[in-house]
Formats: sequence, structure tokens, C-alpha cells
Amino acid sequence: MVITHVIKNNLYVNLTNHCTNRCEFCVRKTELPGSYADLRLEREPTLEEIIADVTSHNLNMFSEIVFCGLGEPTCRLYDVLSTCRAIRERCTTPIRINTNGHASLIMKEDTAPAFRGLVDCVHVSLNAADSYTYDKLCHPKFGEDTFMGVLKFAREIAKYVPKVYLTVVRGTLTDTDVDRCAKIAADLGVGFRIRELGE
Repeated sequence: MVITHVIKNNLYVNLTNHCTNRCEFCVRKTELPGSYADLRLEREPTLEEIIADVTSHNLNMFSEIVFCGLGEPTCRLYDVLSTCRAIRERCTTPIRINTNGHASLIMKEDTAPAFRGLVDCVHVSLNAADSYTYDKLCHPKFGEDTFMGVLKFAREIAKYVPKVYLTVVRGTLTDTDVDRCAKIAADLGVGFRIRELGE
């Protein structure tokens, strides 16, 4: 079972198969090609297994440690944060979380303060410029209010995490909607990034 993998100078942590979206463009919808096949976990690893795997690496050698895999890491938010604490005890390597922004919806509480001092960067997958398009493209578990929940999470997490970006996937939106997403990010006071499909 592959929990961590190295890409370029980053260590990626893949700790769940679960996700609260069913995005149209997600590799989960198809037979996983090539290296993606290793991301399908045979079972959900325990917190102890995750920490043991992560800390088996020389964490100081990486540019960044990234929680990102086939599933949504904040489905196991408190295990993510416990792993971040274990990392912080060993190194100062920056920690990033790639998320769909559903953490507070999943936990049914404001989760943003829990990230303080543990996470250096959060990438929030916006993927749409309005609630209707988000629902149609991402099929969120939490229904039509999810889009506003994602925006609220991005606004709140920016109070506690130094670097926050909204992201979209190139080719899944019109250029006009990409511009609208960039404006949403600017209005929230966070960064904006365009990801490549399959990145």
C-alpha cells in the first residue's frame, strides 16, 4: 500500500480513497492509468501507519510535504493534522494541503482555526465560478450550498494559513469562467492558480 510518494522535490501523502465530490474530470471515474494505479489504497491506513510512513523519510530533503492523493484528505482531517504535528516535531519543511474545501462541511464545524501553526499553504479546488456550475461539474455530497461553503472555507482558512490559493483545472471551464474564478479569489484576498488536467 502506497501512502507516500515522491514527485520531483516534494513528498506527497495519500491517506484516503474517500471524497465528497464526484468531479467529471477526476481520474477516479476511469480505470487508473500508469502511476495513478498506485494511489488506490487497498484499505484506509491507520494514523500510526501514516505517521510511520511519512517519518520514514528524511523530511528535511523535500521542498514541500503535500497532502494530496486519490481522495479528499480532509475526510480524515484530524489524522492529517496529527500527521502535521508529527512532521513539525521533526522539521520545518513547508506543508501544503490540496483540498476541495469541504472540511468544515464534513466536520460540521469551523475547522479553519485548527490549521494554525501546522500548515503553510492550502490549495482549494474551486473549479467553477458559480454554484450551478459547481454542482453540475463536481456533484458534491452536500448539495447546492456546497459552493458557498467552499468560498467560506477559503475566506476563513486565509486567517490562519500564510498562503491560500483557489485553483481551477484548465480545459474544464470557459476562459470567461476562469476569469470569474480569478476575480472570486481576488475578492476573497487569496491567490489563484490554474492546474493542468491530470496534474
